[in-house]
Amino acid sequence: MGRHSIKAPARLPSRALVLSIIAAVAVVGVVASGVFLWVGGHLNPLFAAAESGCADEQRIVVIADTSIAPALTDIAEEFDAESEACVSTEIKSQDSADTAAVLASGGVDADAWIPESSVWTDRMAATAASLGQNTPELEVGEPIATSPVVFAAAATNAAAIASEPVTWTRVLGGALPTILPNPEASSASLAGLLALRGHSSPDDPRQFAGAMIELGKSIPASTSAAFGALGASAQPSVVITTEAQVAAYNLDEPAETLVAAYPADGTVLLDYPFVRLPVRADADAEGEQASDEAEGADPAQTRADLLAAFEEAARASTERLAAAGFRGADGTGTVEVPGLATNAPAGAAAELDSAAQLEILRAWAVLTLRSRMLAVVDVSGSMEEPSESGLRRIDIFQQAAVGAMQKFSGEVELGMWVFSTARNGDLDYEELVPIAPLADQTHTQHLVGAIQSLPDRLGGATGLYDTTLAAVQRVRETYDPDMVNSVLLITDGRNEDENGIDLETLLAELAKMDDPAKPVPVIMIGFGPDTDLDAMQRIAHATKGGAYSASKPEDLGNVLVDALSQRTCRPNCG
Repeated sequence: MGRHSIKAPARLPSRALVLSIIAAVAVVGVVASGVFLWVGGHLNPLFAAAESGCADEQRIVVIADTSIAPALTDIAEEFDAESEACVSTEIKSQDSADTAAVLASGGVDADAWIPESSVWTDRMAATAASLGQNTPELEVGEPIATSPVVFAAAATNAAAIASEPVTWTRVLGGALPTILPNPEASSASLAGLLALRGHSSPDDPRQFAGAMIELGKSIPASTSAAFGALGASAQPSVVITTEAQVAAYNLDEPAETLVAAYPADGTVLLDYPFVRLPVRADADAEGEQASDEAEGADPAQTRADLLAAFEEAARASTERLAAAGFRGADGTGTVEVPGLATNAPAGAAAELDSAAQLEILRAWAVLTLRSRMLAVVDVSGSMEEPSESGLRRIDIFQQAAVGAMQKFSGEVELGMWVFSTARNGDLDYEELVPIAPLADQTHTQHLVGAIQSLPDRLGGATGLYDTTLAAVQRVRETYDPDMVNSVLLITDGRNEDENGIDLETLLAELAKMDDPAKPVPVIMIGFGPDTDLDAMQRIAHATKGGAYSASKPEDLGNVLVDALSQRTCRPNCG
């Protein structure tokens, strides 16, 4: 009779997961902590053979995502017990993100991998390329199970949330409070973002970008952390997850169960493909080879046959998989798990485009970059002028500024200056609030108060150039290398300070202080018909920033989304 064991290797940091940045961190983690070694090691094959009564035991090793590993544990035990061969199937439980990072560096020693989604094979390849490694040759087979992406809600809040149809459209519009586990580590979150993009307007990319900014305000590191946040939420909220994750949570008999809400406008399926890895060469394999060669057998072929048999057994174990909350490989089937619909949800058929998911992940990484920003606001007399809507320019800025602040996470650091001419003695600028984290509620209240006070501060001309230079100098003096340091300058006019520096002097000074190791891009937003867009573009180019024009002040909110979403393509954004 064969043996079976399940092992949980040490996990890589979840933030060490995004393409090249994540991969580089993963390599450091390997050197520092040895996480590529399976914790606990393996039993000596000679002792294992003695225990099982097998003279020539064959061993196959399968790495499985933590969500499906428990079910595969039971399947493997049954497979080993019923196999006519003398086989030991070992299931190693590991998050798909961690396995992908280890595979990319060439550090995995196993026969097969069952990730939470086939997208992980593409992410692994991208990570390997960023490391300068050859991409491991994988044979990606058909899925052995699937699980649809759903919204999880606390059972006590289910009725309130379902008072209206639960849809991706509601998430896009901000009408359904939603918690998104880190998509760098969660296949469900990344697939959910793909579904969300599919329901956004193709003619307005800001809609999807704005939704991602909102979802990025708080990013739980794991699905379990997101489930825990449901109880602390100020209003009924949902978590983007999968049926299988809800099932695993409820089967642990928590104090309050979760209920899966199925998007009325369709969803996507996560597949669990059976991925064959390059032939392993660990000590056990060498022992097997020696034994098989003595009998004239091909050890690699023997393991391949056993692996094929286990794959078939796993795919055929529909009842055992269903008991853990998984649907069949084609997305159909029934489950009898508390909190889930018995029958497969309708509309769970959208394709999981791997390339599109990687594109979304790159956009997510940009939008959720933690910022340290000095906002510099024009309070010259022209901000008093009315716009087409009848509101003053300063009134429109106030509305846009409050909306933008609501999109930022607490990890963002923000400060605020105002400028015109001769505001503070001979200086054109005045500090209202120093740069500090928005997580500090007192600091955030000071910022809101400063925004509300802007109409009372209007007056003077536009001292654009002196202010820009001083703002860049200030951010450089307090530079934080772990954040994106920048100046966000908003104006409705052109430089009017006859006693200050001119544009050429400003550009020369910016060039002198330029340091590629410590970039401080200036993002300039001009609104109204009187802005000097040419000067703004030259300043932005000199600092590798960006210049944006809101032809109407009412467009300011949309331009702020653009300014956040284009941080890695400046100064050459399309």
